[in-house]
Amino acid sequence: MKKYLVIIGSFLLILASCKQAKTETIEVTESSTEETKDLAINYEELGMKYAFDTKAVLGKNLMGTIKEKGVNAAVEFCNIQAYPLTDSMSVAHNVHIKRVSDKPRNTENQASSIELRYIESFKKAIANNEVPKPILDETEKEVTFYYPITTNTMCLQCHGTPNKELDAEAYKTIKALYPNDLAIGYHDNEVRGIWRVNFNKE
Repeated sequence: MKKYLVIIGSFLLILASCKQAKTETIEVTESSTEETKDLAINYEELGMKYAFDTKAVLGKNLMGTIKEKGVNAAVEFCNIQAYPLTDSMSVAHNVHIKRVSDKPRNTENQASSIELRYIESFKKAIANNEVPKPILDETEKEVTFYYPITTNTMCLQCHGTPNKELDAEAYKTIKALYPNDLAIGYHDNEVRGIWRVNFNKE
């Protein structure tokens, strides 16, 4: 009788151990899922950081020029310094940062067919008073991040309606520097283009 009790006791211990092992396996799987979610969020956060750091540098320099020399000088500043400043931020972060638009001032900033679709989706979100969400295109090794560039009062001094927010002198300079300019006629809180940030996965 004692022999049977020992056998039954051993069998119950084995079952208990199996059940515990199964539970631990489930917990590890759930933890791994959470880590995967966190990783995806990190890429979004990284893209936002790169775009907003660049926006801050451009904005600071542009506002300083407007304050010291006026809007006309700011147009000339952008023509000379916008690309070098953006490139310097790309080098600083070891990424590739670019601004593209469906209505570019510089033809080199023309959005691709895919980017045009993204711009339209951002326009719809803002028109519906929704907070736009970044778009991530991912491959096995890279991430390309997209986020809208929206207009404000300062932007309209160079991108608003001629002879209204955009004064005649600044508009004349724009036409001289950018003969194919399309980036005018905007109103407040409209999508003027998008940030495109490409970087390697960590």
